[in-house]
Amino acid sequence: MTQALRASFVECSGRERAVKLLDDGTYKELLSPFDGVESPHLEPQGIVPQSDDGVIVAKGTINEQQAVVISIEGSFQGGGIGEVSGAKIAGALEIALKQCESGAKVIPVLVFDTGGVRLQEANYGLLSIAEIGAAIVALRRYVPVIAVIPGKIGAFGGMSITAGLCSAIIMTKEGRLGLNGPEVIEQEAGIREFDSKDRPLIWSTIGGEQRTAAGFADLLIEDDIESIKEAVFCMIKSGAMFAPRTEQVERYEAFLNQLDLSQRLTPEDVRRLWDEPGQKTVEENQSVSENIKSEGRGQIWFDLLRNGAPEISDVPSVRVADALIGETKVRYIAIVPDVQSRFLRARNGEVGLREGWTIAKYIREAIQEDQNREKRTIVAIVDVPSQAYGYHEELLGIHQACAAAVDAYASARLNGHPVVSFIPGKAISGAFLSHGMQAHRLIALHDPGVNVHVMSKKSAARITHRSLEELEAATKKVTAMAYDIESFQKLGALHSLVDGVEADSPEPKDRDMIYKEIKEAIEDIKTVGSMDLEVRLTSPLAQGGGRAASILVRKKLNEQWS
Repeated sequence: MTQALRASFVECSGRERAVKLLDDGTYKELLSPFDGVESPHLEPQGIVPQSDDGVIVAKGTINEQQAVVISIEGSFQGGGIGEVSGAKIAGALEIALKQCESGAKVIPVLVFDTGGVRLQEANYGLLSIAEIGAAIVALRRYVPVIAVIPGKIGAFGGMSITAGLCSAIIMTKEGRLGLNGPEVIEQEAGIREFDSKDRPLIWSTIGGEQRTAAGFADLLIEDDIESIKEAVFCMIKSGAMFAPRTEQVERYEAFLNQLDLSQRLTPEDVRRLWDEPGQKTVEENQSVSENIKSEGRGQIWFDLLRNGAPEISDVPSVRVADALIGETKVRYIAIVPDVQSRFLRARNGEVGLREGWTIAKYIREAIQEDQNREKRTIVAIVDVPSQAYGYHEELLGIHQACAAAVDAYASARLNGHPVVSFIPGKAISGAFLSHGMQAHRLIALHDPGVNVHVMSKKSAARITHRSLEELEAATKKVTAMAYDIESFQKLGALHSLVDGVEADSPEPKDRDMIYKEIKEAIEDIKTVGSMDLEVRLTSPLAQGGGRAASILVRKKLNEQWS
């Protein structure tokens, strides 16, 4: 009888979910369909746009507490995040942050139903997700940020990283949470790694029940509107005061060090290891000095820029060194290939489980050490082909490892550390979101080998049901879909694009040019004084059209907020 009275939250539309979460009579939608702000990038590709671009932003109260509910409509473009939809989410969170800073608390509740970046807008989505993540980390200092993952699609791609940044995650059994969708893993790593048609495999790896049991979500709830409303209120009332997962670096390091990866782990193995933490059972990787050194651009530039300063990382794929540029203290961090990694899918320079948590470890170490002294600059050297695609990566929460890295970089900014990204190579997908995109300033080499994008071309073609030729044609219509650094520069996010540098075999004169660029970026950060990512919207190229829709959305949200 009780079952029959339940009203499904999963089956509601994105707008219905927002209405149901807020107290009766308090729902006020911002940038509704009647405002007609839709993506300018879809129609040129023959795709019919939607007038709310698949995101609902609504103000109101939850049990009389001021709140903003941001609900993603999964039925439009798979809940993909493009320029307008991303700006609606980021912009609403940014306004909520200003309210909180002024003493008027507003609780953000995000309802996820998304496959991640909308590939038809690619780098616009990448920029937006970085801005969403930055706002969540900043907001968490004032209020809990609540994530609800009810189902149909779940939370995938870069949006799984933003979910991992939230104070608390509520899921149903129908919800899914993972960085890489099953089809993408199959495309990148093969069907033996992950069969995208094996439904039991998918649910036992990334489904709500498994995610909650393994500690990647906080509450598993029945698919019932009233139960979900009560769960959200309870999380708000408690303040979600437990330590964010992204800050629990030692706990996750210990967990990863217990794993025996000589055979395929099961969900039951993961639950047991979480419930019964023990001593390390697997030998660590060899030290850096014993490890086979990578010859990729990340390692080449790391060695050149550190200029003989000793390495301090104990993880071979994450190079870390403290050095000086003149009198300026700098911590360099680079991700490089490690052919001996225990994690097979992270041997070619990908950001994997160890990489994400290790980035977080060494950035948080710098924040702690510099609390009462000069804040050293953090320089991310970016040459990352992608995040790691694999069964073990998803089972063991690669989205959370990436979120830990994002949180660490954003926290460094908020704690007064200048953060600069130097891009001499590839900057792709969740790897770039994790390692580089949270920087105050982005510096890139003007070189054909420097690429920025969301996904490999083969996977992007599969997901969008296009041929490679059709995909290439689309990049001529939408700049953000292109992979080359010149196209990315047009979006206005780069601080500088450096000409005349030898990317693959740099010499001391090339190093000195990059030193100069880094020092200029540091001075610009200090002059502007802002600890957020706003400069990406105020740069001449962004203002001149590169981020026109992002700027318009924020302007209209501000006008309608009060």
